[in-house]
Amino acid sequence: MAIQWFPGHMHATRKAIKERMKQGIDVVIELLDARLPGSSANPLLASLTDGKPSLKLLNKQDLADPDRTQRWLDHYNALPGTRALPLDAGNKAPAKALVTACRELAPLRGGMSKPLRILICGIPNVGKSTLINTLVGKKSAKTGDEPGITKVEQKIVLAQDAYLFDTPGMLWPRIHIPESGYNLAASGAVGRNALDEEEVALELLDYLRVNYAPLLQARYKLEGAFETLKDDRLLEAIGRKRGAVLSGGRVNMQKAAEILMYDFRQGVLGRISLETPDEFQAWSAAAAVADAERERLLKEKKAQRKGRSSRDSWDADRHAEAADGDADVDDVDEDAEDA
Repeated sequence: MAIQWFPGHMHATRKAIKERMKQGIDVVIELLDARLPGSSANPLLASLTDGKPSLKLLNKQDLADPDRTQRWLDHYNALPGTRALPLDAGNKAPAKALVTACRELAPLRGGMSKPLRILICGIPNVGKSTLINTLVGKKSAKTGDEPGITKVEQKIVLAQDAYLFDTPGMLWPRIHIPESGYNLAASGAVGRNALDEEEVALELLDYLRVNYAPLLQARYKLEGAFETLKDDRLLEAIGRKRGAVLSGGRVNMQKAAEILMYDFRQGVLGRISLETPDEFQAWSAAAAVADAERERLLKEKKAQRKGRSSRDSWDADRHAEAADGDADVDDVDEDAEDA
């Protein structure tokens, strides 16, 4: 199943970003989920923001695998015009550091005559509103654990000469990397109506049992199960262990899926990241090949339909010509009889 979620207000967000860029922006902050930095990076952002200097904030770093977070920071800091910082939005010290980082990315801006203008973007439920509230020291933005809370653009004064423009969370029209779709869904960035929670939980479990088996073992105490059971049976065992049992002893698989994803999202399992830079690069390459093949097949089908249409038109013309020929013969015969 492909994970897709692009509500109507996200179209408005794209327009708002384009309009804000026309009015002048010096630095673009992209807030990423440190557990899935590649998957939570919007591929449309570069085209929307005209190549402005970028600050990548890896939020929720306290929930992510620290070794993998460092690998992502190294990856982003190696890119031109880009800086990257780890962030826990609830911690004031690192949150305030972003203002300094933005000034370094736009050294010619500052002072009342040339205020620093910053645009912050991010996927739904990545913690943007919580970060903003931390920056301004009060609850100026609504927060929640469901995606799509912020619906309108906001302007926040960070300092006398620094303004932050907030936009609603935005995904992109088509998530072409399957693994990214599942990772976004597992993190809570996708609305519940756009996913099958059991399927997402099984994909999550498949990754965790390979990369974080000790954390699963410590949480669910299923000795030997990780090596012997298939993913669906392992999820069933987790559900049974956690009391998600229906009458008759059957396991409520929907509830089991919710338990696993809740434990991941809240950090109950431990510090986990669902991708590395190398993994994401490989997924992207595979998706590009799949997209190219998909495009080739679409063109082939279109050509076939066009060919059939041309043949049908040609056959219709031939039938019409034949009918005209028969009519001419009949006319000749009638003229001969008259003679």
